[in-house]
Amino acid sequence: MAGVYFDELTIGQTFRHEIRRTITETDNVWFSAITHNPALLHLDEEYCRTQTEFGQRLVNSAFTLGLMVGISVGDTTLGTAVANLGWDEVRFPKPLFHGDTIRVETEVLELRDSRSRPDAGIVTFLHRAFNQRDELVAHCRRSGLQRKRPAASVA
Repeated sequence: MAGVYFDELTIGQTFRHEIRRTITETDNVWFSAITHNPALLHLDEEYCRTQTEFGQRLVNSAFTLGLMVGISVGDTTLGTAVANLGWDEVRFPKPLFHGDTIRVETEVLELRDSRSRPDAGIVTFLHRAFNQRDELVAHCRRSGLQRKRPAASVA
């Protein structure tokens, strides 16, 4: 198990995730298509080249959000998460384009014991994604229910 237990986390703890990902045209078009998002900003190169300030297609922001959180899972919640409770304050301060490479950092913002589950706690993470120029391209707060370390069994 790669994730960490609730009681191993500390407020202010920061994870700099090793996984980096270059976003391809296939990623963007496939994700937009399977989620039934027909936005011209993601699918129509000619429209974007001639009718937008960007001059090219933008990466679907829902894909960016999923990738940012997904990159964090191995270091934080893999095998220790009970449930994702929600995303708040999701922002995309700069666009991503085909060929951009992102890296992700995660900071622990809040910790509290669960009132209904003595074997778990609620953690709030701040995820931040940066492009290859170290520009902040996305960030969000994510809350989750995280398992506590199991009590050692007595023989």
